[in-house]
Parts: sequence; structure tokens; C-alpha cells
Amino acid sequence: MAKWTPKHEAPEPLEGPVVATITGGTIIWFVLFLAQVPFYGWFADRDLTWWVWTCLAGAGLGLIGIWYVRKRDAAIKRAARGDHA
Repeated sequence: MAKWTPKHEAPEPLEGPVVATITGGTIIWFVLFLAQVPFYGWFADRDLTWWVWTCLAGAGLGLIGIWYVRKRDAAIKRAARGDHA
């Protein structure tokens, strides 16, 4: 099997309101979780409780994502200022 080599340069990563995007996504996951909790019995009767727990996991991972992108944003701003501490 031949080794795969890219035929073109990789595009630059997109920059934008990363913290806001991750925060918005986390809020959506948590709202979806809260919307499904009253119907937990319905989900349990149909063996679909994983839907509820997936939303909670999305919210939890989103919290980790918020922490990560805030630290990343701060590091980028520090580097731009020339503060390498």
C-alpha cells in the first residue's frame, strides 16, 4: 500500500468567536437534557435513555471545552503581547 501524501497545502484554521460558539453549544446540550428529563419514563419504556444521557454528556464535555478554549484564547493573547510566562 502506497503512503498517502497530500497534494496541496492544508488551509489555515478558521478563527472566530470560539468561546462563544462552544458556550452556545454547551447551553443547547444542557437545554436538550432538561427538556428530556420530564419524559425519562417514556425514553426508558422504549430503551432510549441513551438520548437523555448523551445530552448530559454533551453538556459536560462542553464545560471542559469552554475551559480549554478560554485557556487557549488567553495563551494566544499572551503570545501576541510577547508575554511568554
